[in-house]
Amino acid sequence: MGQSDEMAAFLRIIDRGGFAAAARGSPLTPSALSKLVQRLEARLGVRLLTRTTRRIALTAEGETYVARARDILAMIEAAEAEVTAARGRPRGHLRVNTGTAYARQRLIPILPAFFERYPDITLDLALTDRRVDLLEDGADVVLRTGALEDSSLVARKIADGRRVICAAPAYLARRGAPQRPEDLLRHDCIVLHGLARLTAWPFRSATGIVTLLVRGPLTTDSAEALRDMALTGLGIIRVSEFLVRDAIRDGRLLPLLEAYHASEEVPVWALTAPGRHRMPRIQAFIDFVAAQAGE
Repeated sequence: MGQSDEMAAFLRIIDRGGFAAAARGSPLTPSALSKLVQRLEARLGVRLLTRTTRRIALTAEGETYVARARDILAMIEAAEAEVTAARGRPRGHLRVNTGTAYARQRLIPILPAFFERYPDITLDLALTDRRVDLLEDGADVVLRTGALEDSSLVARKIADGRRVICAAPAYLARRGAPQRPEDLLRHDCIVLHGLARLTAWPFRSATGIVTLLVRGPLTTDSAEALRDMALTGLGIIRVSEFLVRDAIRDGRLLPLLEAYHASEEVPVWALTAPGRHRMPRIQAFIDFVAAQAGE
């Protein structure tokens, strides 16, 4: 077994969460995989894994090895793909991480068409609204909206959008509609906690753009929960338009302060580690999402 095969086997153990799970569908038994790791650790002279009866965990050296192994295998795959591009179609396992709102509103609805076009690609979809470390979480692609924070990643913009301020008719009937931005200080505004920039709502004024710090009785870590709270009449929200487009069209939510609201661009980004963006399955996925769900 060559070094690249050892790397692939080691990554399979980590991605599957253990030797028994990694052995399923593999020609290697759990015992053989365990011995492979022992030989690898002996050759490197470091411990890569800590083992208990229930779980395995990476050491600091193991985390470094995993990150480098992923990069090396990605470059090998990309090199082979460029040489054999005309002979086949993308295949392999793809790990994607994205926010819950984008997944449910834009990504999941197009997955049947994606699998119809690419039947040899399998997908592990992780949903979270927290910021993730792409390499640490083992993701191949991270889809995120808004400003980028990590410039070391390869980023491709797959969609443009904007934010909208809105509330349910029931809330407005009870509390009245804000006529000017400063009226929001007397209203219940629901925001995502942990993202201070999303509590500073921008508005146009005679002197330029000013921000208003809003607050209310509720915060949440889910953009979809934010929308659902607004739909029940709990308060006013400011979210990406794609999340509330249908509700506004149906009259279940009403846009507010459109003459004052300075709605900045809210791009949707596909983020990959350097070198991996050329992998056929990753490139195929990003191209497909950009074409089908990038509105």
